[in-house]
Amino acid sequence: MIENLETLLILARTGTMVEASTELRITQSAVSKRISSLERYYDRKLIQKKGRRVELTHHGRRLVDKIYPILSELRDLFIDEVTAKGHLVIGVSDAILSSWGPAIFHMVQDEMPDVKFVFHTHRTPVVLDRVRSGEFMVGVCTGSDRLDTDLQSEVLTLEPMVIIPSGLSPIKLPKKGDLGVITIEDYSGAWRSFRDEVSRLKIKREVSLESFFSVAQMAISGFGHGMVPIGVARTLKLDESILINLGAKGLHRPVRFVARKSTYSLPLVGKFYQSLSKKFKV
Repeated sequence: MIENLETLLILARTGTMVEASTELRITQSAVSKRISSLERYYDRKLIQKKGRRVELTHHGRRLVDKIYPILSELRDLFIDEVTAKGHLVIGVSDAILSSWGPAIFHMVQDEMPDVKFVFHTHRTPVVLDRVRSGEFMVGVCTGSDRLDTDLQSEVLTLEPMVIIPSGLSPIKLPKKGDLGVITIEDYSGAWRSFRDEVSRLKIKREVSLESFFSVAQMAISGFGHGMVPIGVARTLKLDESILINLGAKGLHRPVRFVARKSTYSLPLVGKFYQSLSKKFKV
């Protein structure tokens, strides 16, 4: 029953069977069966189709409003047990864990040898939601904290954004007009954090993709200039002399540590944060 309720919560947030199944790592058919099981149990219609999307009915919304805090409290019951075993469940933005993140986390692990790190990687909005729900104890993600006042949030570093020239042929920022780029799409926490600065710098997003690494590879292949975090460019071992570093112009991707306020006070979480933050200050 609990997994069915959690499926309803995720479907309510994502709005589509496809996104819900991707996040849950199950088939769309399995998502549909879980929701149908809930509707039979409560004898109420909980969702309805609206074009290509799914929205909650009145009964579905009432149920979600009731079960969200309850499921969070249920997870809190076991946090002490998990920490007593020395486990730390960490949600990490995929662009971080696929670039410089593992090296940093390995250094922190060396300072906490008695702790078992359990990693999960998702897009930033998913990481934040799972931290809120108590599924992840902490998160390391990107983007602004302006909309996350319910979470404890600390900026670890500001990662410069860079432009990879199309086909790796060196360019300069134009003095007049906009520079068209390929970069991350609206759903990204990173984009929401710096989109105003992008406009200020006369950079125009012409194509959006779901992954910074996809952006980089498209730029390398000559499909257009790509704007990515410098960590992505370094992971791909690109020659930094051909990149346009936008950090000096104020364009960065914030990287931050997040946790629920009740979890943040746990000694294990506090030690992890202190060790992690020091790695960005050296």
